[in-house]
Amino acid sequence: MTNPIFDVRGVDYDHPGGVPALRGISFCVDEGECIAVLGANASGKSTLFHLLDGLRFPTSGVIHAFGIHLTEDTVETPPFSREFRRQVGFLFQNSDAQLFSATVEEELAFGPLQLNLRADEIDQRVEDILQLLDIAHLKSRPPHLLSGGEKKRVALGSLLTVGPRVLLLDEPSAGLDPRTQTWLVGFLDTLHHAGITLLLASHDLEFVRRTADRAIILSEEHRIVHDGPAAAALADTDLLASANLI
Repeated sequence: MTNPIFDVRGVDYDHPGGVPALRGISFCVDEGECIAVLGANASGKSTLFHLLDGLRFPTSGVIHAFGIHLTEDTVETPPFSREFRRQVGFLFQNSDAQLFSATVEEELAFGPLQLNLRADEIDQRVEDILQLLDIAHLKSRPPHLLSGGEKKRVALGSLLTVGPRVLLLDEPSAGLDPRTQTWLVGFLDTLHHAGITLLLASHDLEFVRRTADRAIILSEEHRIVHDGPAAAALADTDLLASANLI
């Protein structure tokens, strides 16, 4: 029996000053799942993703990733630290927060360079992702001058060039025009069918309906109030209203 991707047990998290962000959070994520984490603003969705990505650590409770306890030591100590950063990609809600290179091509090459891959392999990975995301015409452009939808593609591409097993996508549909949203839904479906595990933080119910199989809903009290089929959650208007999602 293989370890789950993530195993979250009894996790609480407090912001500085003791302000609660998460309370009693427990769930598992198995390989190949597509899970939406739903909740109103300030329910704790982004904080939960920061914990799963090892950017923050629980006030209490434990998180295991690939069978290893996530702590400040383990996420900074090789060989796990290197493998964890390669296997888990985090797409920030604001693409500007993770785009920093002079050109799109350099942005896509940054991750593979950190893996010390051969130059020809890096070039091939970059070219493959440029074609996959239909952004080859942007490769010499500075990322900060792109449109919101183009930035989202480049940020996603910068994760895919290292070959992750799991993607944490924080409000991936936010700020996108309808055409780009439709493209994103189809692309995430492609990734899902390719075996990549997806976790999507969102309060966009239509986007969730079109993408996720399972839904975890956080209440405004920062607790899980639903963990089960996405279709059942989206059909339960009382549940959605209680979580301030409708």
